[in-house]
Amino acid sequence: MESNIQTTSKERIRIAIFCLYFCTGLSFSSWASRIPDIKTTLELGDAAWGTILLMIPIGQICGMTISGLIISKAGSKKILPIALIGYILALLLIGISASEYALIISLIIFGFFGNFCNISINTQAVTLETTYNKPIMASFHGGWSLAGLTGASVGLLMASIHLKPIYHFSIIAIIILICLLINKRFLQPDIKKVKDQTEKEKNKRNKPETFLFLLGIVAFCGMAAEGAMSDWSGLFLIDVVGTPKHMAPIGLAAYMITMASGRFLIDKATQKWGRKKVIQAGGLLISIGLFTAVALPYFATTIVAFMIIGFGTAGIVPTIYSIAGQKTKIPTSIALTIVSSVSFLGFLMGPPLIGYIASVTNLRYSYALIGLFGICIVVLASTVKILKFDKIKRPKTETND
Repeated sequence: MESNIQTTSKERIRIAIFCLYFCTGLSFSSWASRIPDIKTTLELGDAAWGTILLMIPIGQICGMTISGLIISKAGSKKILPIALIGYILALLLIGISASEYALIISLIIFGFFGNFCNISINTQAVTLETTYNKPIMASFHGGWSLAGLTGASVGLLMASIHLKPIYHFSIIAIIILICLLINKRFLQPDIKKVKDQTEKEKNKRNKPETFLFLLGIVAFCGMAAEGAMSDWSGLFLIDVVGTPKHMAPIGLAAYMITMASGRFLIDKATQKWGRKKVIQAGGLLISIGLFTAVALPYFATTIVAFMIIGFGTAGIVPTIYSIAGQKTKIPTSIALTIVSSVSFLGFLMGPPLIGYIASVTNLRYSYALIGLFGICIVVLASTVKILKFDKIKRPKTETND
């Protein structure tokens, strides 16, 4: 791995990985930006839509059962291009879904390939981060969020000109495919952490550490907030605030602006204040933002609240993924799968829970519940001892850097 990096500029590899993060984010945000149109076209109520939103997490969980093992064996370098192609094909299936059942199948496939993209791209990021003497993970996730902003903005444009989702998604698929072809050759083999082990050492290495599950719980709360924003922000503006449908994507765009910009600042904040404080500050901002949207359901205040939530969610997941990849003794892809398996339950439970509560009451009560998750982040982060280790160290491998 190291020799490959020496023959190719680390900065060029970093750009390639950043671009592929952007591609995965663009695919997801393109779907999210058209949620109001798809929901309206299929004439689904809040409870039914909550069930529909279960399909992506179900697909992700199906992928989680095998993704860590497959990626650890075949390598993220080989799996990522295949997964990304599957991801954009699933996006096209969503675009042509003319019934509730077709959409269900499409979203399960979308979630399945999305998980493989998530684990493999983060494995690439962790591998490269080990060659730096500073945190860089958040900047990669900033690429995903920047794509979210781009996707929301394009979605707003496409909705305003009444372009059907399938044509919108086809344009996005072509862009992603071109980007993949340009950057695929810069992907790197996964890092091998341990060599020449005894049988006892191998058994110990293959046993997941407890802190991975604790990190997953913290990320769970952050992912629940992300799911609330990606899946319900547009509908919150329409149903609670009374915003015209064509302006609904502004909420997601506002959220993505601060989430993206925040992630480009998180790495420096982590160096200065440490991972624990960064995560706790994020949880606090999530609560403040969601409670503000609930208490003051007006267009201006809600947009500001969504921007606060964006800053809150910016650092939680990338920071936790970095810790999971750097501090564990098991293969990076398996460690990330464990954390993702727990954290993505936030996507599994959050969006449909919002829908069920909204069908009985309204979205304000649903968002208030998710606001409590931010408080949980603040409390839980103080219980994870591994968060005290704030500096990223170089791996104990031969290097000429």
